Parts: sequence; C-alpha cells; structure tokens
Amino acid sequence: MDLETARGKISELDRKLVDMLNERARLSLNVGAAKRQWLKEQGDEGEPEVYVPGQEKRVFEKVRNLNQGPLSAESVCAIYREIMSASISLQSDVSVGYLGPPGTFSHQAAMKRFGDSLAYVPYAKIEDVVAAAAKEEITYGLVPIENSTFGAVVQTLDTFAVEQPSVKIRAEVYLPVTQSLLSRYQLSAIRKVYSHPQAFGQSRQWLDQHLPNAARIDVSSTAKAAELAAAENYTAAISSEVCASMYNLDVVAKDITSTKDNTTRFFVLGQSSDNPTGDDKTLLMFTVDHREPGALCSALNVFAKYKINQTAINSRPSRQRQWHYMFFVEIIGHEQDGNVASALEEIKSYCLDLVVLGSYPRQSY
Repeated sequence: MDLETARGKISELDRKLVDMLNERARLSLNVGAAKRQWLKEQGDEGEPEVYVPGQEKRVFEKVRNLNQGPLSAESVCAIYREIMSASISLQSDVSVGYLGPPGTFSHQAAMKRFGDSLAYVPYAKIEDVVAAAAKEEITYGLVPIENSTFGAVVQTLDTFAVEQPSVKIRAEVYLPVTQSLLSRYQLSAIRKVYSHPQAFGQSRQWLDQHLPNAARIDVSSTAKAAELAAAENYTAAISSEVCASMYNLDVVAKDITSTKDNTTRFFVLGQSSDNPTGDDKTLLMFTVDHREPGALCSALNVFAKYKINQTAINSRPSRQRQWHYMFFVEIIGHEQDGNVASALEEIKSYCLDLVVLGSYPRQSY
C-alpha cells in the first residue's frame, strides 16, 4: 500500500471513529438518564453514582480480551480510560480530591483512575481529602493507604480511626512509584532534603549512602517537597520526575527507591461502595476488649471459620484511652456475600465496635 492510500484510509477511519465515539457518548448519557429514573422510582432524588468500578473493571477485561494487536493491551486500556473519563464528565460535574499540590503521586494515581476529563482538587492533608469527601464538597476522594516497601500510610489509618468519617471505600488503585532526587544543585552541594515520610522510607538506603549528612525534613507531600527545593538554596527533594519539569528542577539521581517494584496502593472514597463483582475485598475497622485474654485471636478466628482469607492487618492507637488500639483488617469478599455477612454478624460479639469501611473490586492493574 502506498503512502497516500494509507493516509486516505486513516482519514476515513478517523471519521468513523469520531462518529462512533459520539454515539458511545450518547448511549452513556442514556445510561445516566436511566439511572436517575430508577432512583426517582425508588423515591430517591439524589444523583446516581457515575463511577462504577465493577463495571469499569469488566470493560477493561473485555477490551483486553478483544484486542488482537498490534496495539498493546496497556495502550488499548489507556485509550478506553479517556473514553470513559469523557463519558463520566458528560453525565455529571465530577470532582476528585487528592493530596496535593499538583504532581504528587496521589495526583498521578487519580489521573490514572479517572482520566483527563474530570476536575481535580488538591488538598494540603490527607484528612482534608477525607473530610471533603464526607461533606460531599467533592464527588470522590483519593488517599494513599499503603506502600509495598514502607508499609501502611498511618495518616490515612489515623483519619479513619479518629474521625470515623461517613465515607465508603469505592475502589483501589495501584501506582508503580519511582522516587528521584530533584534539585538545582549538584549532589555534593546539597545540605537539606525535603520529602514525605513515605518517600524517605522508600529511599532510606540510597540517602544513607549518598547524603548521610543532609538534614531530612518531612513535608505533606512529595510535590510540596519539590516546591520548597525550587525556592531554597542547597536543597533537594525526593519526588517524581514529573515534578522536575513542573518546578524547574534537575533530576540529580533517578530511581533511588530501595526496591525496583515499589508500588503504592490508593483508595477511592465516595458515599457508598460498589455492588459485589465476585472478586472483591472489604476493609474492616474494629476494637476488642483488651482486658479479655485472646479477644483479638477470637475475633480473627471467625474469618477462618467462614473460610475468609485476610490480606492485611494493621493497628493504630484509638486515642480513646492509653494502650487501646483500633485494628484494620482487609479480607477477600464483599460485605454482601453470604459468608462475609455471617462472619461480620458473629464477629460483633468479640468487638466493642465494628465499622465496615467499604467493599471494592479487587484490582490487578
């Protein structure tokens, strides 16, 4: 096929693609109208959920299976991410809050999950994101929950434990994280390094070897660190390479994390959880009577009784009284699943209080 013929066929395909994309968008609007009508018939005048992670997961699985190349599955999914983002924006004014400023890994994770067509709102602290989602000042909030290298994000767990906000976990998002050292100075001139505590933990070995005498100062986010490094002399930031161009910094050292598969997991927060998909997780928060010997063990044994796998367990001070802890347990299954519902009912007898923070589709990408 000659060049002009190939270009002509591409031009014709572009016309058809645009027509089909708009037809898909019109159908998406019909879906939104049908949701509103159904809610109205149920006596609910509220707005329907426009982000349905279970349906999104099914779409991605379908297009991966349909794809025969030469485009990679990742490329096809990236295209569909923007198609769905545009469709969501047509149905409703959707805003997503994240730990800012722009350029943070939270910002990148939000963009990965929701695409370019929605409104993004940065917040200075994780608890501010959660509070805004609880007050419905934003449609959804996105917060980090754990890192594969440095463990749980305690600020998020503490916000759940202390504030007990009226939000539900709606989805999870995984983001591969590569930390870099950004600065306006050469390595030998750097006297101070800013970053988020999680980033310091992920890059501790590199810092110990290359900048052992530089002061390490915690800030609210890696993007805030880059902002400060751009403004101060003899200062650096541990941040993403995205922030280098945003804040006019040089990448002094790339990929300084201790492990090469460093990944951070995030939660999408909303007013409700998604429906069961058959492949879900649930996060629970509860306390037990610490005066009762084996109280925690008894509670956890309930999951074994109902053949429910636990994927994570963390504890944080409840701040109700000294040496009293809130436990966070993530399990496989949805709270509406029969075995999970039975387990939750039984486990109440061992708990002083129990909160289901949400059920959400298990993600693998």
